[in-house]
Amino acid sequence: MLFKDQLSFVFQHMRKNKLRVTMTVLAAMIGCAFLIVLASVGFGLQATIKGEILNQEDITEINLWGDEPLTQEEMVDIEEIDHVNVVLTRNEISGSIRSTFEDREVESMGIAVNMEDQAKLPSTLSEGRLPENANEIAVGYHFARALLNDKDREIIEQKSKEAEEQGTWYDGLEEGYKGEILNKQVNVQFMDPETMEYLEQISTYTIVGILDEPDYEFQIDSSILFSDDLFLAQPNLVSYPATTIYVDTLDNVLPVLDQLRESNYQVYSPIEQVKELDLFFLIFKIGLIFIGTISILIASIGIFNTMTMAVTERTREIGVLKAIGASPNIIQRLFLMESAFIGLLGTALAVIVSYGLSYLINALLPSIVAFALSDENADMAGITFSIIPVSLVLIAGGISIFVAILSGWRPARKATKIEVIQALRQEL
Repeated sequence: MLFKDQLSFVFQHMRKNKLRVTMTVLAAMIGCAFLIVLASVGFGLQATIKGEILNQEDITEINLWGDEPLTQEEMVDIEEIDHVNVVLTRNEISGSIRSTFEDREVESMGIAVNMEDQAKLPSTLSEGRLPENANEIAVGYHFARALLNDKDREIIEQKSKEAEEQGTWYDGLEEGYKGEILNKQVNVQFMDPETMEYLEQISTYTIVGILDEPDYEFQIDSSILFSDDLFLAQPNLVSYPATTIYVDTLDNVLPVLDQLRESNYQVYSPIEQVKELDLFFLIFKIGLIFIGTISILIASIGIFNTMTMAVTERTREIGVLKAIGASPNIIQRLFLMESAFIGLLGTALAVIVSYGLSYLINALLPSIVAFALSDENADMAGITFSIIPVSLVLIAGGISIFVAILSGWRPARKATKIEVIQALRQEL
């Protein structure tokens, strides 16, 4: 029996039972589509979170842990490692810092760095330049708007109460100083770390730079960036050093990490989050695929029933095929081909439907989530809820077709065991 004759036999009987075969194909389609769409959520969330991490500016940074600052010799050794651009130590000044300007004041956190090393890095300024001496500073993006007087505080208190009654909050950034702060002088008082009170000594600094706006809207940056020459003028200040190692490219972060650990440095990089994230989502996606496979197994019951009915209805035809010399393998193949075609059609339709559903999910779900959160201005633009990679289609399609063939295996084996005489005696 030629292969084209086998195909003709299969399609002829599929056309003869259009309704039953159509419903079985639809069941297979729904099961496979459910698997693809469910797993696509895992791929979408992984891509969104991973993309968020990889787009962070600090993705090529390595943080050095430890209470003791690096010695000059250690810094030189690290800088000599291949692909290390800069080793920068930031000294976070203990306690808050009070800055006054005209009739306004603000309390900030202060950081002192080596400006020569800082200048080797990409600019973090929105305006101006880095400090070049001990009497110059750069301030956070919101420093000016954080400078408040008594009238501003009263307005902020009133607006905060109104926002609280409405279930929201007010950041106070509509108040504050509205003029140009660049190249202006501010008076600064440092805090005594022992008494936690501001020192009487007042120092005057010129603002020569304004830092970039923070990545997230909820972040308010009113910090002050000093040159590390500050400690020459203020020797009694207490600070907490934190060293960051800057690597040239993302691909070289892990090799540098390994080399630093071999030298017994305690280091950490955000890139390690990606490795942990990939492992978590691998397990998560396997779980989703397992759950989705259950729906395919349920659909396989329909394929099994359809193929069982096909064998029962074609008993006489099977007898005729055997009588003219068809081998059991040929008969088994005919029914396995039919179940495989049902699985193949269901899978093809499932892929089309899945891509359509994925598009609708990404188009509509952000609005639905924003409505559920009662926040029409919720930023969902960067979130992808569903992604269907080719690998997912191949996995889901393979599972669907395999289960379809497996469902037709038992009825196909039953067909090979039908006796010729018994089959030919069956009434039409």
